[in-house]
Amino acid sequence: QVQLVESGGGLVQAGGSLRISCAASGRTFSGNVMGWFRQAPGKGREFLAAISWSGGSTYYADSVKGRFTISRDNAKNIMYLQMNSLKPEDTAVYYCASRRLSGFVGPYDLWGQGTQVTVSS
Repeated sequence: QVQLVESGGGLVQAGGSLRISCAASGRTFSGNVMGWFRQAPGKGREFLAAISWSGGSTYYADSVKGRFTISRDNAKNIMYLQMNSLKPEDTAVYYCASRRLSGFVGPYDLWGQGTQVTVSS
């Protein structure tokens, strides 16, 4: 069984940058697509970005395109989200998730516990 663990969240000033990580641990890992989501207080889950694990192709939501960059290190089984030009409205709990099927749209099968990102004005 694979476990996803996010890390790197914290407090950052508006306009600043932060990189959060998602480590896949366990005896096996077979995710086809990995993605980042977030949920702010009182709001639903929001898709941010996804990456094909083998090919490295990426897909971004319009809300973060040009500011956030998703990447992965296949050898270490770690996915990253580099967040630049952060805004107070980016404040949320950020989750990573794995999807077994190809394609960026559809159900994600495995989720991490989340990491809090707070952007001060």
